[in-house]
Amino acid sequence: MLNSTLPFVPNAATAAGDDFAVTFAPLSLDEAYRLADDSRNGAIVVMSGMVRDHTEGRAVAYLEYQAYEPMALEVFKQIAAQIRQQWSDVTTVVIHHRTGKLTIGEISVLVAVGCPHRGEAFAACQYAIDTLKHNAPIWKKEHWEDGASTWVSIGACEAE
Repeated sequence: MLNSTLPFVPNAATAAGDDFAVTFAPLSLDEAYRLADDSRNGAIVVMSGMVRDHTEGRAVAYLEYQAYEPMALEVFKQIAAQIRQQWSDVTTVVIHHRTGKLTIGEISVLVAVGCPHRGEAFAACQYAIDTLKHNAPIWKKEHWEDGASTWVSIGACEAE
């Protein structure tokens, strides 16, 4: 659930270990975990969003993602700043998102949050992915097995 009481943080500064990326290259779970790792952590929570083979009962052939990269990266930084306002013990926030054509099973988004305690790590990770879906200028086009396709705003996917 999004916490709408957190303020919008323009041009948010990031903590030294945070890492944000919008990339055409495949995403790595190992890399996201490594980037979130810190000796102060008691937990690292990683959320991996993947391309599934069906949406709303329709067979998916592949997805295509597009992003306005400079603004998306700023949104990722703002999310990290907002996380630290609510969960001050968070050590690291990693947010990586793919663009381009992704096939079934490929990772489209990775969020990793390191924190001394698991409860805060889980809550902050969920906040990050939910907020990203609502605020980041990222769009996906679902390509169906029957040849049809539909553009979908990531924010419209909140129930997923």
